Amino acid sequence: MDAKRPRLGSAFLLAQVGAHAAQRFTEQIAELDLTPTQVALLRLVASRPGQSQQSLAKQLGTPATRLVPLVDGLEKRGLIERRRNAEDRRLYAVELSEDGRMMMGRVAQTGAAHEQAVTAALTDAEREVLHGLLVKIADEQGLTPNVQPAYGRQRP
Repeated sequence: MDAKRPRLGSAFLLAQVGAHAAQRFTEQIAELDLTPTQVALLRLVASRPGQSQQSLAKQLGTPATRLVPLVDGLEKRGLIERRRNAEDRRLYAVELSEDGRMMMGRVAQTGAAHEQAVTAALTDAEREVLHGLLVKIADEQGLTPNVQPAYGRQRP
C-alpha cells in the first residue's frame, strides 16, 4: 500500500471505484446512443427473452408504467420487439430484434474494453479473485444480476 494514501474502508473504495466505472461506462455507451437504463433493459431482455413488461419492471425494481416509455423508445429504434404472449394474450413478450442483437454485440465489445481499462492495474489472476469476491458480496447483499441497484432512480 502506498504510504501517502490514507487507509480507507473497503465499502468506500467500492463506491468510489464503482461511481468512476459507472461514469466511464455511461460516457462510452453514449457513443452508441444508449443510456445505462436502456442497456440494463436490453441486457435483461437478452438474458431472458419473451418476458412480459410487468416481469421486466419487477426485476428492474420499477413500476411497469415507468418501463413503458423505455420499451416504447427502444421499440421505435428497432432494438426490441413486442409480441403477443402465446400463453396469455393480454400480455406482450419482449424480445430483442435482429438490430437489438447486433447492438448487444457492440455493447459487449464496449463492456469488455471498459472492463479491461478499469482493471488495468491488475493481473489476470487478480481480476479473477476480484470478480469472485464481488460476486460473493453481490449475492450476499441480494443484488439482482445485470441490474444496477439505482435503476429505479435513473432516467430512461
